[in-house]
Amino acid sequence: MVEPTDAKQAPVRLEWRGERIAVVTIDRPARRNAVNHEALVMLAAIQKDVTARARVMVLTGAPPAFCAGADLTGVEDDEFAGALAAALRGFTTMPCLTLAAIDGPALGAGTQLAAACDLRMATPDSQFGIPAAKLGLAVDQWTIERLGREFGWSVARHMLVGVGLYRASQLHVQGSVQRLGGLEDALVWADELAAYAPITIAAHKRGLEAAAGAPADDEQFEALRASAWSSSDAEEGRTAFLEKRRPQFRGE
Repeated sequence: MVEPTDAKQAPVRLEWRGERIAVVTIDRPARRNAVNHEALVMLAAIQKDVTARARVMVLTGAPPAFCAGADLTGVEDDEFAGALAAALRGFTTMPCLTLAAIDGPALGAGTQLAAACDLRMATPDSQFGIPAAKLGLAVDQWTIERLGREFGWSVARHMLVGVGLYRASQLHVQGSVQRLGGLEDALVWADELAAYAPITIAAHKRGLEAAAGAPADDEQFEALRASAWSSSDAEEGRTAFLEKRRPQFRGE
């Protein structure tokens, strides 16, 4: 577990729901959870710290926002840009499922963080958008491609060049926000997700990322897929199906 020097001042909190669900909270309410360099470095460290244990990582924000963007103090710093890129990409390389639980504004870096997660649940009036053009800034190519895939190219274009804002209820209709609800609803969903076969999830995540640009014969994906097929979990899944019971996956 990542232990901050002063827990009261930590910009990101890690808590565990049982043994398999890591709940990560961006905790800078005075700044509406806008992320600074320290928050991004801590987020990346937590990603690495929970990988061996978590089945699901839930990312949320302390009220009143999910994440209102980047803290503009020092945002032009190359170190900040590098820390943001590392945190965003970190979600895509974690073998466990990542679920963004959004309540309130998810703007700029908030939308980027939500898009980097595998799944999204949000309260209906939560807002998404990339207002970079109002600030004279520009996101990186990775973010543009991720937004296009996760939110659809028409929505991504409107966000990026038209500074369009979208409510979660709108994005839910087209599937970018998979479920509507608050944090407690997201935690119930996380409990459901944590019961799925983790080796399968890791293989499918790698395959989805490979489909977004890596070679079709990606060796890491093929190794993970073979591991899933030969795992004890696969045998348990088939046995549970035949016995008409819920499988108990152990990640082996």
